Amino acid sequence: MIGKLDPDTLGRVLDRTGASSADLLTGAAYGEDAAAIDLGDGETLVVSSDPISLAADRAGTLGVYVACNDVAASGATPEFLTNVIFLPEESEETLATLTDQLDAAADDLGVTIVGGHTEYVPALDRPLLSLTAFGRTDHHIPTGGAQPGDTLLLTKGAAIEGTGILATDFADEAREAKIEQATLDRAADFFEEISVHPEAERLRSAATAMHDPTEGGVVTGCVELAAASGVDLVVERESIPIRPETAAICEAIGVDPVRIFGSGALLATVPSEAVDTALDALDRADIDAAVIGEVRESSGDDNDDGALVLDGERITTAPTDQLYPLWEDDS
Repeated sequence: MIGKLDPDTLGRVLDRTGASSADLLTGAAYGEDAAAIDLGDGETLVVSSDPISLAADRAGTLGVYVACNDVAASGATPEFLTNVIFLPEESEETLATLTDQLDAAADDLGVTIVGGHTEYVPALDRPLLSLTAFGRTDHHIPTGGAQPGDTLLLTKGAAIEGTGILATDFADEAREAKIEQATLDRAADFFEEISVHPEAERLRSAATAMHDPTEGGVVTGCVELAAASGVDLVVERESIPIRPETAAICEAIGVDPVRIFGSGALLATVPSEAVDTALDALDRADIDAAVIGEVRESSGDDNDDGALVLDGERITTAPTDQLYPLWEDDS
């Protein structure tokens, strides 16, 4: 089995973990991007951890951006990082590649790596990274803040990260499926767009909730946001932006672009009266965005607090990311 824990299992883990604190504003919960801690004087510390073990070609780069994206999606500016690196074997080349990527990505975001841990773990067959990002804000935005009547936005498009992974980790398979090298080259450049800081900064003042769709893509991101907020997100698939490179490579490999890694896009709910202002702010920054749905009161029962309603289908369980079987077949 590979991927995230299901909500019930995760709930049991969280029930057994940690002590309580009056300073904790938002704690560990299904769908929440990050923890929020009251620092006093109106300031909040936002903290988020994320691992990365698969996207071999850009693991260090993705590790920094994905961890920092969760802080940005919570309304904070990422400032500090810790990084833990587990290596399957002694390899100066691998270590140099990872640390160079970590340093370059952190420098790009203006984030300081303040510590961490590095060791060899022979039981692994590929490097494993885990990064924790920290940032401060005076306006924390939880994933669970969406309100009925809000409008759901998506920036950039579906499967930004997933497309880059397919174009690099699975380039041979894509070429065998008759994808041209020029398409793969453009798709690999999607890695340069993984950060959601620019759009998060421009949406902070209007958004009621923001969420970074990672594993499981747009579908999982919507399921998590809906569950955290206790609402239904009603979405039509045709409204979800999918770039030509994404569509071509996903069709060739046989995966669904709305069900593979989606880092690089940002889901945000905004009040209906603020939609035009939010879209204008993104447009002025040359950030593509689209209205993909609306927020409604949950139509589920007591055991179903919220869901994604995609083309009329009610989805309450996040799907397994469709890239995972490809890595398993490749191992």
